[in-house]
Amino acid sequence: MDSNPKKLRSQTWFDSLEYYSFARRAYIRSEGLSRQSFFGKPVIGICNSWSELNHCNIHLRTVAEAVKRGVWQAGGVPFEFPTISLGEVFMRPTTMLFRNLMAMDVEESIRANPLDGVVLLCGCDKTTPAQLMGAASADLPSIFVTGGPMLSGDYKGKKTGSGTDMRKIFDLYRTGQMTDEELCEFEGCAARSHGHCMVMGTASTMTSIAEALGMTLTGCASIPAPDSRRLAMAEMSGRRIVEMVREDLRPSQIMTREAFENAITVSMALGGSTNAVVHLTAIAGRLGIQLTLEDFHRISLKTPYLTNVKPSGDYLMEDFFYAGGLPALIRNILPLLHGHCPTVTGRTLAENTGDAPCYDANIIRSLDNPLNSEGGTFVLYGNLAPDGAVIKHTAASQHLLQHRGPAHVFTNHDQMLADLLRDDLPVDENTVLVLKNAGPHGGPGFPEWGQIPMPAKLLKRGIKDVVRISDSRMSGTSYGTVVLHISPESAIGGPLAIVETGDEIILDTKGRRIDVNLPEEEIARRLRNFVRPKPHYTRGYGKLFLDHVTQAHLGCDFDFLQP
Repeated sequence: MDSNPKKLRSQTWFDSLEYYSFARRAYIRSEGLSRQSFFGKPVIGICNSWSELNHCNIHLRTVAEAVKRGVWQAGGVPFEFPTISLGEVFMRPTTMLFRNLMAMDVEESIRANPLDGVVLLCGCDKTTPAQLMGAASADLPSIFVTGGPMLSGDYKGKKTGSGTDMRKIFDLYRTGQMTDEELCEFEGCAARSHGHCMVMGTASTMTSIAEALGMTLTGCASIPAPDSRRLAMAEMSGRRIVEMVREDLRPSQIMTREAFENAITVSMALGGSTNAVVHLTAIAGRLGIQLTLEDFHRISLKTPYLTNVKPSGDYLMEDFFYAGGLPALIRNILPLLHGHCPTVTGRTLAENTGDAPCYDANIIRSLDNPLNSEGGTFVLYGNLAPDGAVIKHTAASQHLLQHRGPAHVFTNHDQMLADLLRDDLPVDENTVLVLKNAGPHGGPGFPEWGQIPMPAKLLKRGIKDVVRISDSRMSGTSYGTVVLHISPESAIGGPLAIVETGDEIILDTKGRRIDVNLPEEEIARRLRNFVRPKPHYTRGYGKLFLDHVTQAHLGCDFDFLQP
């Protein structure tokens, strides 16, 4: 027990001269707790993003019980509370529309309640960055317990990964190479346990980033969701947060600029999701740290890609964990990291991982044996992307990274889905597929439409990839030669808005450019004639989003939430 309860933030709720301190104590006791069980002890909030509409986080109730054990063991008192949960697959038009709303929910729930520290339970794509953003803004002692990846899928004796292999299977189905019965069988094999996607998609990337930032106990991110060690990690985290409260160790002391550079480096070595660019920029912005696209590109150029995990590699997250997990990867790249950065363990990143073993050097490569000499994400500019765009070159077709070809333009998502099935669609292997109106305003919400499905006509010819560009995002489980996050977006008059079918598009990753081959005068003429589409929302949260969301290169946070 803390020898001086006045030091605890929670005690200003429970021990003052106002009537409500008495009332609060009474209502706490109505939950069946004695005064001795909570008064004068660190009060720990367990921020739970559990939801039956979020398969990634469906097990977090059980994880919360393990956290509570640890909190009680360390002399604290745990109180679990819910926030909104963002189920990546189920929500329309996209969970990205609601990431900032969840971040606000997390921040204000922490700020408004009698909490001395917080354990945040997350896992799905947007729940992790949303909670990191909220915790950064509230800046109370905080530790993260991530939900972990699913077990590997298995179909006809072959390991499969949700998202990545599901897309490949669905392409076979829509071109008549798989029957309804076979597709139904695969449905039951693709996602066979709770947890988030078991490839290096956005969920695995962001939980790894939470650990790389120093916000989880060592090894937390990689443990499969059904593994008993996930619950042991949760219990240890519950014990540790009580110690962090007594040490007054806060997110602002851990998530420094150097910690963000570590997180970018780890993401590049993982071949992580391009979505990390948007999320890290937003999280850093909450702490007054400005990350630019150039920071990502600079670090990518000096960071080899080492993690042989789908969609860029061959294995799955379960294999990655058995090979040593994130601690082994971090140990391999320590020369590229700021190893002195503090973490929630009370030790530095280097101290946490300096002895981490690697059990399979084919899955977690060393610096002298990389899968690629550069990291997973490149930043492009050009007359189509004055404020930048990104491409996950490790998941692209190498022969398409330098390419020029005629555009075929889809003005919106519905048109794209309908046209892709046409046998008479005027496209071939040289065509550049272009999707407009899919950014923060145009989607709305910046949906994951950027991996434009391959036209059925081309798949039937055995063509599996063409260059695709948009102002949208794509799932981290996706693959292909896809240019994303073109900024500014087309719906607000970015240059992508003026591209017409037949215009020549030039992708030059060596020169870091994405251009339309038109004279400047013609681009200016078309922009003068641009008519902005009607807004998707005129009231409620949707209007708030459209009025205040920043563009992709700035993190798509709300302008009023940054310090």
